[in-house]
Amino acid sequence: MTTKQAMIYKGFESAGATEEDLQKINRYTRRELSADEVYVFPLILCDNEVDRDGERFSIDALHKLRRLFLGKTGIFDHNPKGQNQTARIFSTAVEKDPLRKTQGGEEYHFLTARAYMVRSDKNADLILEIDAGIKKEVSVGCAVEAVVCSICGRNVKERPCEHKVGKTYNGAVCHRILERPTDAYEWSFVAVPAQPAAGVTKALLAPGGAVRPDADGLLGRLKAAQAGEALTPGDAAALAGELERLQTLAKAGESYLAQLKKEVLRAAALSGSGIDVKTVSAIADKLNPEELRALKKTFAAAGEHRYVPQVQLAGSQEASQPADNAQFLI
Repeated sequence: MTTKQAMIYKGFESAGATEEDLQKINRYTRRELSADEVYVFPLILCDNEVDRDGERFSIDALHKLRRLFLGKTGIFDHNPKGQNQTARIFSTAVEKDPLRKTQGGEEYHFLTARAYMVRSDKNADLILEIDAGIKKEVSVGCAVEAVVCSICGRNVKERPCEHKVGKTYNGAVCHRILERPTDAYEWSFVAVPAQPAAGVTKALLAPGGAVRPDADGLLGRLKAAQAGEALTPGDAAALAGELERLQTLAKAGESYLAQLKKEVLRAAALSGSGIDVKTVSAIADKLNPEELRALKKTFAAAGEHRYVPQVQLAGSQEASQPADNAQFLI
């Protein structure tokens, strides 16, 4: 999973819950809880600033996530086991800082939330760690439908472009914009927040609407594992599934390239260019699919203008009366 850091912050006196808080909290409970029974704390979930992966949420996406994260459960290390559920979000808001501009030139916006947990012996240590600033960083899991290139505006999830994240084009640094969130899964206290896996978990929609972790996210999880963070069973399953999918795509890509190369060689032979087949083959080996298609088109165009000799056929005799009958003509 790709991640982007979020955090618990000192927004108000976290130990208490207002009457308005209790009204919102009790929408998620089986019985009405009192202020003495709950512990409330604020979080910053995500924002529209470019993160370490060269990605950011759009402002519209933050507003959509505001609705999606209501009622979502807080867990540990993105492990969805029931015993890991610790808190729940009961209020969200998108706030802005008019004095701060993002790397993309927008006014800085960030998604905040307020979460509650039950005061109990089980949660006492966690509450103490939150108040002490030890449990400070969290990450959130969500799915997005589109990943847009900031340079050309193309949805690279559907059709990749040639622009590279982090490179500068005409004075603008390329990054990816996460658009149209489709689901919010959970938010999690992370054990190693300083590592690449700490932050916002982002996933892509595979054909048919199934959620598929993006390749950059899986790479981030692998780097986190190299740094000592244990992979969860869910991470391992996602990695195995993604590797299997990539292997299938690689085989299909190799087959397509081989067929495209054959078509280029055939077009070259019919073009009458006089270029040796081995030379064309060596050139084709160094080209990507787009370049191969362009080369094939060039050879095909040359072949259309090539002079093709006509087959010589015996001319037909003009119809005439047999010579033997000439003396009978009047």
